[in-house]
Amino acid sequence: MQISLLQAFLIGVVYYMGFVGTPWLIGCLGSLSTIQKPLVAGVLVGVILGDPIQGCIIGAAVQMPFIAYIFAGGAQPNDPGLAGTLGVALALAANLDPEAAVAISVPIALVGTIVNVIRMTLDVSFVHMIDAACEKGDMKKAVFLHIVPPQILCFVLCVVPVTLGCYYGVDAVTGLISVMQGRPLYTLEVIGGILPALGIAMNLRTLDRPGTLLWFVFGFMLSAYLGLGAMPVAIIGFIIAFFYVALEMKVEDTKRVEAVPATAVTTSASTSTVASDDSDDDFE
Repeated sequence: MQISLLQAFLIGVVYYMGFVGTPWLIGCLGSLSTIQKPLVAGVLVGVILGDPIQGCIIGAAVQMPFIAYIFAGGAQPNDPGLAGTLGVALALAANLDPEAAVAISVPIALVGTIVNVIRMTLDVSFVHMIDAACEKGDMKKAVFLHIVPPQILCFVLCVVPVTLGCYYGVDAVTGLISVMQGRPLYTLEVIGGILPALGIAMNLRTLDRPGTLLWFVFGFMLSAYLGLGAMPVAIIGFIIAFFYVALEMKVEDTKRVEAVPATAVTTSASTSTVASDDSDDDFE
């Protein structure tokens, strides 16, 4: 499959819409929380390239190593959005299996951290410009500098590399796969099959929280011993989670209501004591 320049540009736009700090879809689809996920980005890339089903399959496979992905404190360990756009696009164009697609997408995600570092480094200049505008009292200029130039920079940093990578990278990946036919490609697919297990293992670390392990065992029993499929288990889990959260919120509200009168009584008693002391001072 050959990726046209227009298709490569649209894939770059998908990457930009899910990039850190892009505000356009927040409240709609969710920028960072949704489109950045390889599963969602893979479907969109598949739609652009005319094969949404295969895009979903490869995107789901690429999603697994990043299932426990956390972006905390400004330190981005990798870039699943780039893996879900450029990685899935190259895998679709080269007609790779999901396992091999995972193996080439993970290194791409690691390289993607450079984009965020460059963006944050260059954005510092806009901060100084905003400070200067605020010192002059020009709030319109400050708002403009806060939104427009950083987004233009982000658009260029996201769209241009992905567009060039999709447009010129297909031949390189196809040639590499043709050279690696046989045992090297099989090794690559085995590595790609191990990486999802690593993502699942990282996600299982959350089970040591109080009360979480019990729910995991309950879901496992529903699936393993009752023979229920993924959809019935998911529906049952949603219903239980809904009532569990509602009960937790009700308990928290009850505790909050019970705490208010006690606080009011304590405050009233303190006020009466202070007033009594003031009266005694007056008589003295």
